[in-house]
Amino acid sequence: MSVRVRMAPSPTGFLHIGGVRTFLFNWLFARGRGGECLLRIENTDTSREVAESVAQIERSLRWLGIDWDSETTFQLDRLERAQEEARRLVAEGTAYEDEGAVRIRMPDDGS
Repeated sequence: MSVRVRMAPSPTGFLHIGGVRTFLFNWLFARGRGGECLLRIENTDTSREVAESVAQIERSLRWLGIDWDSETTFQLDRLERAQEEARRLVAEGTAYEDEGAVRIRMPDDGS
């Protein structure tokens, strides 16, 4: 099985040390196993987005010697695909809608 990890910071300001630590652990895990490490920006909270924060996040990671294996991606770029998958899961009964959220049905194992 191939390893694929990602970091998904929000572009709401400076990169937090806790986010760096998490990405470093993921990066070490992936690199140690010949896997991929991805950077995806969690830009779904557009009202709090700070200009230049994506560039700052990328610069900070590079300064620390942490790299990633493809172009930086953005969560909102995949919104339509996520909505399609949510509709598919609801249609097949694997998920259900609950006050605007789509929730996964857990298997009933009898316990």
